[in-house]
Amino acid sequence: MLPLVVGAIGVVYGDIGTSPLYTLRTAFTGPYGLSLTRENILGVLSAIVWALVIVVTLKYIALVMRADNRGEGGILAMTALVSRGIGDRARLRWWLVGLGIFGAAMFYGDGMITPAITVLGAVEGLGVIAPPLHPFIVPLTLLILIVLFAAQRRGTASLGAVFGPIMSVWFVTIGVLGVHGIAANVEVLEAFNPGYAVRFAIDNPGTAFVAMGAVVLAVTGTEALYADMGHFGKSPIRRAWLFFVLPTLLCNYFGQGALVLANPGAIQNPFYLLAPGWGRLPLLALATAAAIIASQAVISGAYSLTRAAIQMGYCPRLTIAHTSEREIGQIYVPFVNWMLLVAIIALVLGFRSSDNLASAYGIAVTMAMLIDSLLIFVVMRRIWHWRKWQAALVAAPLVAIDLTFLASNSLKIPDGGWFPLLIGGAVFTLLTTWKRGRAILMKRLAEDAMPLDLFIQSIEASPPTRVPGTAVFLTSTLDRVPHALLHNLKHNKVLHERIVFLTIITRDIPYVPEAERGEVTDLGSGFFRLVANYGFKGDPDVPELLESCGRRGFVFDMMETSFFVSRETLIATVTPGMALWRERLFVSMSKNATKASEFFNIPTNRVVELGTQVEL
Repeated sequence: MLPLVVGAIGVVYGDIGTSPLYTLRTAFTGPYGLSLTRENILGVLSAIVWALVIVVTLKYIALVMRADNRGEGGILAMTALVSRGIGDRARLRWWLVGLGIFGAAMFYGDGMITPAITVLGAVEGLGVIAPPLHPFIVPLTLLILIVLFAAQRRGTASLGAVFGPIMSVWFVTIGVLGVHGIAANVEVLEAFNPGYAVRFAIDNPGTAFVAMGAVVLAVTGTEALYADMGHFGKSPIRRAWLFFVLPTLLCNYFGQGALVLANPGAIQNPFYLLAPGWGRLPLLALATAAAIIASQAVISGAYSLTRAAIQMGYCPRLTIAHTSEREIGQIYVPFVNWMLLVAIIALVLGFRSSDNLASAYGIAVTMAMLIDSLLIFVVMRRIWHWRKWQAALVAAPLVAIDLTFLASNSLKIPDGGWFPLLIGGAVFTLLTTWKRGRAILMKRLAEDAMPLDLFIQSIEASPPTRVPGTAVFLTSTLDRVPHALLHNLKHNKVLHERIVFLTIITRDIPYVPEAERGEVTDLGSGFFRLVANYGFKGDPDVPELLESCGRRGFVFDMMETSFFVSRETLIATVTPGMALWRERLFVSMSKNATKASEFFNIPTNRVVELGTQVEL
């Protein structure tokens, strides 16, 4: 259990663990900064404490983590779970799945801001330690981020071993600093009383509403608790939070609050000023390491989310490299990596400080949290079979809190909150366009395709010349003849002795056991259907699949096997289906998608591509 707990501390809690770098400061500085009165300080501090208790502990740790999809978590896993629980209510499924996909799209906006704000927030300690070095904060931040993203292709296996110990040292350090601050001003502990947050909201409703946009920064990263559940399991994540991470975070926030109560001028950077002068340089180094680890968790999450989107049919095939021989979850997606880096560099150069970036941060997080609350209500009703009033009694307060956070963060839209919305909207458009485009393409191909049973009957009635060997035709339809087969028969006038129609199906579960992976059906006359089932976190590997079939008696000789793949040339038309601009976007995405043979790891010297032209 201990190694799993330490691992969870390193991977799961990096984002939420670096929030003390900027959360309290953001509430009292910037365009919406509050006045530094005792009531405001204790009110904001109380709100932060109870946000951590209610949102993280009660909502995610106690409730949402129960909604696992065969051990896996994350918004796409919950979306698949909800889709399965809806039954035959197609329209409701369409709305709920769309909501889940939108939440996943918003993750990319969050994934761009998190590395920028955490690394900037850490490096800004340089300005506290040595004010003349302030102009070097942005260049040093960019250098760290560029090195971090350039190292992604090497994988995180070597770094992962030290993530947990470094973050453990980080949490102990911020906890000790917090205790030291509290000892100097014990009255700050009064903020444990939720009455301070309530009075703050009642006495100053407008001020409190604005402050919620800063308070939410304390709970950013909660999605990681759920998304990384499959890596560590529920128990290690829960134990790490309740017995280690939460206490140290509370100590640090109280310590910062005590410092600001005694010295309001310390609000310029209460996190670093909490440390003695001799300890600020080591703290800067430790904070930078913690920020890099927090960024790594988000980057890895973007890779995993992209792979799941590809498997679920919402994203075109992209090149995916495995960076570990032991851990299937450790992957590298070059396209996502470099797109994230370009966006993050633009963010750092555009906003130039963590205070300014805080204006853009939060809106994507609160949207994802609200979607989680809505989906968990459906899970309670449809999967756990709670009564409506019971589910509503739990979900309504959570939705109300999320709506308050979202409404407060909406004030940030003109000052930078538009950025994650723009990114999320663009990604959502791309994901839904690809899904809809593929459905239209399959429909067009099916209209022109010949029924498989009729084709086999015609072959039996008038058999063509058969040549030795096995031909594997990749097809997405079970009952239609692949266009590649018809083209091959038309032009070459021959068929192989054994023909296998291979269809790869992605199920709404994370992984499919190998025993259930491949199912072979004899169709007669030397034709076979091979249906391969994968989970949305699995990686289809055709040679490995054929080898597993061989172990069950259906043997393939790779030197005698050829793989035939259809390559469609798509033409956008005004035919009913999608708007013309979306059809053109789909055509462009299709042109840039990784080839099926490369994505499924088929040896290139065994592949025959046959093209066909399709009007959408």
